[in-house]
Amino acid sequence: MACTTVLVGRNASNDHSTMIARTDDGHFDIKKIIVTEPKNQPRVYESKIAHLKVELPDNPMRYTSCPNVDGTSGIWPATGINAAQVGMTATETITSNPRVLAADPMVVYQKAKSRREKDIPGGVGEEDFVVLVLPYIRSAREGVLRLAELLEKYGTYESNGIAFNDEHEVWWMETIGGHHWIAKKVPDDRVVIMPNQFGLDEFDLEDAFGKQEAHLCSKDLREFIAENHLDLNQGGKFNPRDIFGSRRDMDHIYNTPRAWMMGKYLTPESHRWQGENAEFTPESDNIPWSLVPDRKVAVEDVTYLLSGHYQGTPYNPYTNQDTGKRGMYRSIGINRTGVTSVCQIRPDKKQKGLEWICFGSTTFGAFLPLYPNVPKMPDYVSRVEETVSTENYYWSSRLIGAMADANYSSCIQDIDRYQEGIATKGRQIVLEYDRKETDDEKILAEANEKLCAMAREWTEKTLKKVLAAASQNMKNGFNLADN
Repeated sequence: MACTTVLVGRNASNDHSTMIARTDDGHFDIKKIIVTEPKNQPRVYESKIAHLKVELPDNPMRYTSCPNVDGTSGIWPATGINAAQVGMTATETITSNPRVLAADPMVVYQKAKSRREKDIPGGVGEEDFVVLVLPYIRSAREGVLRLAELLEKYGTYESNGIAFNDEHEVWWMETIGGHHWIAKKVPDDRVVIMPNQFGLDEFDLEDAFGKQEAHLCSKDLREFIAENHLDLNQGGKFNPRDIFGSRRDMDHIYNTPRAWMMGKYLTPESHRWQGENAEFTPESDNIPWSLVPDRKVAVEDVTYLLSGHYQGTPYNPYTNQDTGKRGMYRSIGINRTGVTSVCQIRPDKKQKGLEWICFGSTTFGAFLPLYPNVPKMPDYVSRVEETVSTENYYWSSRLIGAMADANYSSCIQDIDRYQEGIATKGRQIVLEYDRKETDDEKILAEANEKLCAMAREWTEKTLKKVLAAASQNMKNGFNLADN
């Protein structure tokens, strides 16, 4: 799935929280956020895409997720936080190359050609990862190890990047071919920027095959690289991106420009991103996987990055100037995003987990914070159907985005006020309930209801304003002044 990921280490954030965030850019997928209790977690899971059955452990925890409303092609749970205050987001579709895919082919479902034959199941994938992993892990590292076990046993049918976080660590994991994998702990002082490409550009093999303090990988990764002549590195350097990733013309239109934009925002002073002597351009293949930001990063910085459309550059699709470059690169905040989340784990709070949710295009949507450790999410975010309705946050957000996009100059001020209003009021409500320092589920559920009521008020007010602006700009408008 064509997504964008941002990961924040605890010393890179303003409040020492860890954050994993991702836009889930499907095909206008209808999404909701729900809570799954242990009694409702399956003991045998069967995927729709791969037709694979997986037996699950008997000790699941409560967890949140953002599944598709239409379950025809599977759950696609996307992201969530469990009762142990561990977050997961899955997945960022990444790139690979023919050398890797030939050496370790994807495990794709094969339907029997006759009655005498049996179907051959495929591997695990984005449809499945959160359900198979998140309910059973108590740390970010455990998330990597559990998913690694599943990949080695069943394989996968796609190239994916997966993130995990707890109050101390953030881990990033990338699949390599059908069965191999590699994972790295995000340095505490860094922010990771991931735009649908194989990302890791540094990796300590000695640590991975030694103490495993910050690096993990398949047990046979060295042999796999050597036997298949995958290493393209020079001078003894080990850069996984050059070995397992891609360097295609399409990357320079679809992927690398997003990393450039995010890097430019995070390090405007310590790196040169524009001009004749720029270190990196939108089409550079060597944009770093992680950066030390010039200033501490707050949730609002992450949501700004994931709403990006090349503001302040010639590539902004909404600019009024004829730059000759308008809209030439793929934006981060695109029209077909289903849900975007920021899983924030805060070490100094009683309720460490906070999940910031935005439905639809992030350029026009607003991020709403919610407490995950509750038995049920409010109807406004969880009771979503395929029928369009202003009774829920998902469809209201989609309606605002579609109309505001077509009437950008008329609506953008209202959108700015909307986004800032929900962020400000949301933080006020969170501060109020954080001060209660409670584990009482009824109080946390009350907080979520209050947050959703606030979001609904702001959303309905903004929808009315955007509809009025769109109506005034209709092409069949006509005024007759009979003086």
